[in-house]
Amino acid sequence: MEEMSNQTEALVEAALRVLNTADPFEKARLGDVIATKWLQGFISLPYHPSSRLPVPDRPARLTNVKLVPPSLMPKLGKAGSLQSRQAIVHSLVHTESWAIDLSWDIIARFGEQEAMPREFFTDFVKVAQDEGRHFTLLAARLEELGSFYGAFPAHDGLWDSAIATSKDLLARLAVEHCVHEGVIELSRYRAKLELDSIIVVHEARGLDVLPTTITRFRNGGDNETADLLERVVYPEEITHCAAGVKWFKYLSLRSRNPIRYPWSLISLESVTSERETTTTIEDERDVIQKFHATVRTHFRGPLKPPFNEEARKAAGFGPQWYEPLALKE
Repeated sequence: MEEMSNQTEALVEAALRVLNTADPFEKARLGDVIATKWLQGFISLPYHPSSRLPVPDRPARLTNVKLVPPSLMPKLGKAGSLQSRQAIVHSLVHTESWAIDLSWDIIARFGEQEAMPREFFTDFVKVAQDEGRHFTLLAARLEELGSFYGAFPAHDGLWDSAIATSKDLLARLAVEHCVHEGVIELSRYRAKLELDSIIVVHEARGLDVLPTTITRFRNGGDNETADLLERVVYPEEITHCAAGVKWFKYLSLRSRNPIRYPWSLISLESVTSERETTTTIEDERDVIQKFHATVRTHFRGPLKPPFNEEARKAAGFGPQWYEPLALKE
C-alpha cells in the first residue's frame, strides 16, 4: 500500500503497518513518513472507535540476524579493535530496530485500549521517529566500519520484556520506557547482566551506560561513532525516558482521581512541570510508590548502580524513583 494514498487511515492503523513490515530499513522509513504525517496533521485520527484491530504478539522481522540466547552472546569488547567497534555498533543497531517496534507497539496496543489523550500518541510518535533515525544512522555507520546488520549474532530479550508487559500499560511504561533503553545490548560491553536484570533497565539504563560507551569509542580513535552517539542518540534518549516518566505519572494519578485527571484530551503541564503546585507532595509520593511496586512485580533483584544522575534528573527521573530499587529487599 502506498503510504500517502489513504487519507482516512488512523494512526493506529498506520502503526500496525510499521509493525507488520519485516525489513528494518523499510520499517524505519515508513515510520518516519507516518510520524511526519501525524505531526503535520495529515493523519488526524488516533484510531477509529468503531474498529478494534488486532496487534501482533511479535512484529514482523527478517531472519538474516542470527539469534542466540542472551547468556550465549559473545563478548563485544571495549571498542579497542575494529571488530569490537563493529560488534558494539551492530548491537546498537539491533537494539534500535526493536526500539522502533516498541514505540509503535505502545501506540497500537494501548492508546485506544486505555483511552489515552492525544498527547500520548504524539509523544510516542516522536519517540518512534527518533528510534528510526537512530537505526538508520547507526546502520549506515556500521557499513562505514566495513560491516552490516546481520553480520553478528544478537538476541531478542528486549521483545521478551515487551511480551511480559503486553497486558499492562503501567508495567510497559515502567519496564520499557522509564528505565530500560538500550541495556539489552549496551550492557554486554559494560557489565554482564542476567536476563531478568535487563528487563527493567530500558530507557534510563541506556543513559547510564552511553557516556562510558562514547568514551570507549573516543579512546579507540573512532570519533565519528562517538559524535553520533553523543550529539544525536544520547540527548534524544533523555527525552524518551522523560516520556515514560510523564505517562507513568499520568496513569497513576488518573487511576487515583479520574475527575482531576480526566480520560479526555488534556494538557499534562500540571503533571510534568516542577513549577506547578497542583500535583501535591502526597501525589508524587504515591506515584513513586506505585512505580516501585510495578518494578518489583516485573523485576527480580535490585537495580545495579552506578546511575547517571544528571541525565536521569533531566528526564524527570530523580533518585527517589530508583535508589530504593537498588537496595536488596
